[in-house]
Amino acid sequence: MNKFIQHTGIVAPLDRANVDTDMIIPKQFLKSIKRSGFGVYLFDEIRYLDEGVADQDCTNRPLNKDFVLNQARYQQSSVLLARTNFGCGSSREHAPWALEDYGFRTVIAPSFADIFYNNCFKNGILPVVLNEEIVDQLFTECAAQEGYELCVDLEQQQVVTPSGERFDFEVEEFRKHCLLNGLDDIDLTLQNVDDISAFEAKHKQQSPWLFGAIKG
Repeated sequence: MNKFIQHTGIVAPLDRANVDTDMIIPKQFLKSIKRSGFGVYLFDEIRYLDEGVADQDCTNRPLNKDFVLNQARYQQSSVLLARTNFGCGSSREHAPWALEDYGFRTVIAPSFADIFYNNCFKNGILPVVLNEEIVDQLFTECAAQEGYELCVDLEQQQVVTPSGERFDFEVEEFRKHCLLNGLDDIDLTLQNVDDISAFEAKHKQQSPWLFGAIKG
């Protein structure tokens, strides 16, 4: 998993509340578990004018020109600005996979659905909770300035605007540690690989039949 220490990027404003995981990545694209290749289908239902199907070439699909990610000023964006209850609906882990594969490193919103919030941390995306007044301000500033960028500093737990204004956010210490060091659940387990190997060796001696050491 990629580390997240500090990130500065162009902001894409998604000005709608209650964006669910089916809108983030529709169900027809959930067949793969490779964690890659989902970026082209991110927000498929509102990004394209036709109905998307799995494994299709999206190069020549008709675009919804009103959708934020299809507008030239928001190309190469890596910070997603959203409204309340972002990531609600089903628990699909493909939602943060699609955001990360597109290029988003962080999502800023007044609130997130709990499972989506947890899945973001497990997949290298930082979900930042700021109050609605601050989020309103960021939407206004983003609309007024082309190429609007925010710096999201996990170490300092701050979002920094182009004018230097700083907004603090909360993050649980263990989750912060994992993101700063790029540790997902597998990486955390591998930190104890010596202890795991020692346990397995001892267990094999005590119960060899479980390991096929005794054959009937």
